[in-house]
Amino acid sequence: MSEHVSINLSIDWTKAKTVVAGVDIGAVNSKVIILVDGQPYIYSQVKTRIPEESAIRAINAALDKTDLTLENIQCIVGTGCGKKQVPFAHKTISEIACGAAGAVHIWGPSVRTVLDVGGQSCKVIHVTEKSRVTAFLWNDKCAAGIGRSIETFADLVNKEVTEIGNIALRSDKSAQLSDFCAIYAQSEALDLIRSKEPLEEVIAGYHHAMAKRISTLADRAGVKKDLVIIGGLAKNQGIINSLESILKISRLAPKSEWDPALTVALGAALFADAFLLRNSA
Repeated sequence: MSEHVSINLSIDWTKAKTVVAGVDIGAVNSKVIILVDGQPYIYSQVKTRIPEESAIRAINAALDKTDLTLENIQCIVGTGCGKKQVPFAHKTISEIACGAAGAVHIWGPSVRTVLDVGGQSCKVIHVTEKSRVTAFLWNDKCAAGIGRSIETFADLVNKEVTEIGNIALRSDKSAQLSDFCAIYAQSEALDLIRSKEPLEEVIAGYHHAMAKRISTLADRAGVKKDLVIIGGLAKNQGIINSLESILKISRLAPKSEWDPALTVALGAALFADAFLLRNSA
């Protein structure tokens, strides 16, 4: 089972006043971020299977790289679709609030719209400069399962999921595919491939169709500047380019040092830090 862990070796947690964690149990991946005095110390990411078991694997993957123990973490906040199944969480917070908090922390107070494009759902969140959520739209039908769908599509065309977004960018033409159903679009794409249509055009068409599904939700909710895009699909440049073109708005530039899939986990950790500081005041 694949997992990814990264640690900031310049931080000495033993000298810290606060050690907190955010645990985001998503439909596809489970993420953990540990903050030491408000600074990211370590993060881990594992594939989600059973939510409770995935939460335990994710926290253990992080702890195994340090001499931290679970008891050393003073406050843990769970979030994501499996937030209620994080057995060691002290509190749970919605992924809407956590996504808003994480996005404003990373990109700054000018952010007004957060578009969270994950494996299973898509969310449009309107926020204030202090990351307070003023409105949101969460649709598990219009834009459901696009992340999983793209993983499946990559397997069908024998490509890595990390590369098909870039392949989509290489084509000057885009195959016309249905955008009302991801499965139907996949079927159409495979028919075109069997008909010897250029693979790059088919991949570009599939990405454009999926971007149109996401844009339907965004149009309903309204998109205000400044826009940021978080979640796993934020790393797929084929999807992002199509979205920006359809919505006629550019997102704020991604932070090179930050994985947008970790934004919600960061927000959970920030809430944990705030809870701890409030209770110790």
